[in-house]
Amino acid sequence: MKVLVTGVGGQLGHDVMNELFKRGHDGIGSDIAAAYAGTADGTPVTSMPYVQLDITDRDAVLLAIQQYNPDCVVHCAAWTAVDLAEDEDKKEKVRAINAGGTANIAHACKETDCKMVYISTDYVFDGQGTEPWKPDCKDYKPLNVYGQTKLEGELAVSGTLEKYFIVRIAWVFGVNGKNFIKTMLNVGRTHDTVRVVNDQIGTPTYTYDLARLLVDMIGTDKYGYYHATNEGGYISWYDFTCEIYRQAGYDTRVIPVTTQEYGLSKAARPFNSRLDKSKLTEMGFVPLPDWKDALARFLKTQ
Repeated sequence: MKVLVTGVGGQLGHDVMNELFKRGHDGIGSDIAAAYAGTADGTPVTSMPYVQLDITDRDAVLLAIQQYNPDCVVHCAAWTAVDLAEDEDKKEKVRAINAGGTANIAHACKETDCKMVYISTDYVFDGQGTEPWKPDCKDYKPLNVYGQTKLEGELAVSGTLEKYFIVRIAWVFGVNGKNFIKTMLNVGRTHDTVRVVNDQIGTPTYTYDLARLLVDMIGTDKYGYYHATNEGGYISWYDFTCEIYRQAGYDTRVIPVTTQEYGLSKAARPFNSRLDKSKLTEMGFVPLPDWKDALARFLKTQ
């Protein structure tokens, strides 16, 4: 199987490329940089084929997909700086990447009759209530620009293609790039106490584990919407931080605060990021491991 992966300079794209290599598939990485710009960790992604690609350039996207003629495009590239997306001078660019760029890839996939995986987010929902969001729920009410533009990307994919997987994830962490765990480890090294919100509830997603699931998916025709995070139940960012420090052996004191007490964020965050993942097992896919196990494996890379 030949697979073009966008956003390989990020956390998930990096791991998808390595998973493809592990299974003997042909992976072509792409990103906006002239050459692969992710972590030089010695994994296969650093030496696999790479093409510079600006996904907001519709002609360039079509040309690249026609040239490489993949069986599937796994679209990981996105604007993910949630607070920065709220700036007036950034909104147009965010929409061009998350909505326009995704539409460009969807149209190119239609032209070449190839599958597409679009990585979306819990932020397409308003985050109210306590019930887990179902993957086929259409009650969209994004709270911020990031969530709105990711939703527009979803609609571009579902409105253009029949052979697509839309996979919503949350609280992402991986080796290649910045994430919450790395930030908390850095803070824990230099501070005796840290304040963390305890009223936003969800489950973390380790990109190493998610990459395995995505490669499983693209080998099938079980198209549609899915939710995928690690197993182990729903937790708060406070709970997550306590477990990070426990496993890392830090004695940093973690103080629970409400989102209102914490302040700082430009973009509104969903309180309820619980994602119902039962569709995975219903469709015959293997769920991701427990998030505590995923955290332990990730910490060994740090």
